Amino acid sequence: MLKIKLKPFFTALSISPLILGIFICGFSNDGVRLNYIQVIGSHNSYKIAIEEPLFNYLFKLDSSRAKSLQYSHIPLEEQLDLGLRNLELDVLYDPNGGYYSNPKGLEIVKSLGKEPMAFDKEQKLKRSGLKMFHIQDIDFRSHYLLFKEGLLALKRWSDKHPNHTPIFILMNTKDDVIEKLRKPLPFTAKALDSIDIEIKSVFSNKQLITPDLVRGKYKTLEGAVLKKGWPELKDVKGRFLFVLDEKEEKINRYLDNHPSLKNRVLFVNSKEGNPEAAFRIINDPIKDFDYIKELVAKGYMVRTRADSDTRQARTNDYTSFEKAKASGAQVISTDYYLPSKLFKSDFRISFENNTFERIK
Repeated sequence: MLKIKLKPFFTALSISPLILGIFICGFSNDGVRLNYIQVIGSHNSYKIAIEEPLFNYLFKLDSSRAKSLQYSHIPLEEQLDLGLRNLELDVLYDPNGGYYSNPKGLEIVKSLGKEPMAFDKEQKLKRSGLKMFHIQDIDFRSHYLLFKEGLLALKRWSDKHPNHTPIFILMNTKDDVIEKLRKPLPFTAKALDSIDIEIKSVFSNKQLITPDLVRGKYKTLEGAVLKKGWPELKDVKGRFLFVLDEKEEKINRYLDNHPSLKNRVLFVNSKEGNPEAAFRIINDPIKDFDYIKELVAKGYMVRTRADSDTRQARTNDYTSFEKAKASGAQVISTDYYLPSKLFKSDFRISFENNTFERIK
């Protein structure tokens, strides 16, 4: 079969969404590298909406902040069934279990004379291990209260769809101190290690795209990405790529004794020029449009956002999404792959023909 370099080929020609779908779904992936694709996924993907009495209480305290939290998602498996190929998961450290049980929000609802919705009937929060929800005490409802529970759901789905396009998963480690809320346990080196441990307890190396896999025989991960390039898509189907979306202090903690992310599961958001730099998180595709284009052209992978804090959905503003697409960023996150059911809006993010992945 004739082989061509598909990146310039697709750039030079106007290819219909149907043809793009045919190529990305496996009819021909020869020459298509992982960083040649563009996918849409969800932000804080596990999140269930704050129940109405608690939301109204928070709205009275700070309407702007409350409105920014007014979104919700369907279960991870259903998102993947729709075609989303990026997920974002928040974890909280709880090695002994029980630290985040009985969130204050439940008592707030009771103090308002309301009965809270059922919560954690199986007492999962009492189990040891990483927890998964948005904000301690006030935004605590999640389809998967345990990180490992969410991972197992992803593995079940993947096992049923072994030829799926790789799924990108961003990880936030939540330990910010918020006034009047319980102080979260800090993400020490041991806590960061626990992320790798829990992921490895569910996924084998053959189901992961790791820094070691991408680095290969190169001295540094960045060198491999810029000189050799990312793996071909056909060689990494059915896999997951995890990224630590954190600032320098936690990144350095995660890198300690693992130069260039050797033997690590997660990629990290390190600025270009560092040996571990490969995957960048640039949230604003309008302000940083040229910067994202430059990073993508050099060979880095980039995740950006189509919307944030519910603002675009409330004003029906697609400017960020159009810029995200045009920037070439490989991963675009949204809260609105489906329109909101929490306030009136038709805002919805997808590619042509209601798709969520394409070759750029």
